[in-house]
Amino acid sequence: MATLKAVHFGAGNIGRGFVGLILHNAGYEVVFADVDAALIDSLATTPTYQVHEVGENPRTWTVGNYRALNSATHEKSVVAEIATADAVTTAVGPNILRFVAPLIAAALVERSAERPPLQVMACENAINATDLLRAEVMKSLEKDAAEHVAARAVFANTAVDRIVPAQAPGGGLDVTVEEFFEWAIERGPFGQNVPSIPEAHFVDELAPYIERKLFTVNTGHATAAYHGFLHDAQSIAEAMRLPAVLAEVRAVLDETSALLVSKYGFAPEAHDAYVQKNLARFANPHLPDTPERVGRSPLRKLGRRERFIGPAFELREQGREPVALLRAVGAALEFRVETDEESVRMAQLLSELSPAEFVKQVTGLGEGELLFADLTDVVGSAQDA
Repeated sequence: MATLKAVHFGAGNIGRGFVGLILHNAGYEVVFADVDAALIDSLATTPTYQVHEVGENPRTWTVGNYRALNSATHEKSVVAEIATADAVTTAVGPNILRFVAPLIAAALVERSAERPPLQVMACENAINATDLLRAEVMKSLEKDAAEHVAARAVFANTAVDRIVPAQAPGGGLDVTVEEFFEWAIERGPFGQNVPSIPEAHFVDELAPYIERKLFTVNTGHATAAYHGFLHDAQSIAEAMRLPAVLAEVRAVLDETSALLVSKYGFAPEAHDAYVQKNLARFANPHLPDTPERVGRSPLRKLGRRERFIGPAFELREQGREPVALLRAVGAALEFRVETDEESVRMAQLLSELSPAEFVKQVTGLGEGELLFADLTDVVGSAQDA
């Protein structure tokens, strides 16, 4: 039986410690593509690396059968690999997908019509990231080519969940991750040809999984980071041991739970068990994650459809008050880390813009919309602090 091949964009810790590991375990040869020359050179000259799962049942995986290419300096080689691959995955960040798309588009033009459709799955912390990638791929094609290659690829959205903390210096290619993970992939686009990836699960409706994860894991984790930062916690685990921070995280998740249960019909007992599992994940003492790392990029996290504003808006639509979520937004506005570009930019915007202008520019909400007045009050309080 021929070996399956996946080209994975993003050879960082998530790429190696999550997506790359699962694809390796599923029998794929993984071709890592990245613009980090030092990282790619290290992967290209090292036959294996290890993934260390930490938690109650720790274990170590050894990953081999991979290659690595620099997608900035060896574009033609990356295109050739995609043209003959079975799957393409990404873990680069939603804003980077537009740079990946032209390579996929070029590969689809080259791809033989005799091959099965390329399976494309963006594994990003964003809602329907694969749809975004598909749109960027189509924009990269000439009009006559777009229809020609449409049958040569299948684009499926995914929901991914695994905490991969900042790694200890000097660890090389090895990655430490939490033992819990979830990779949900929509089944429909594949028809009868669903990929064999045993550690992923394919679902008929992905939206509940995406929002359950985003509004529980991402919202709760970021809440712990921002309130933990204000309490000078040195790690997320330490923040979760502080009664004041834990109370804020629980309050936020009470609000998002009310939304998710009413919107998707989750069984309250099952959803509460999911919340409790995630509270334990945040408090995992084996994960040396910091508020500074988890809280980075606050402007993106304050976006209209992101982890705070998204559920707060929907709660207000239901006539509920997102009190704890708005407190979390206030904590995020006080996040100051000089090494984080968005934190610096946020401080600048807070000093230059009126509360209404800040809300419009950062969240995308307009005057008169639900939540707009509440957010201008929160921003005004942050500016007065």
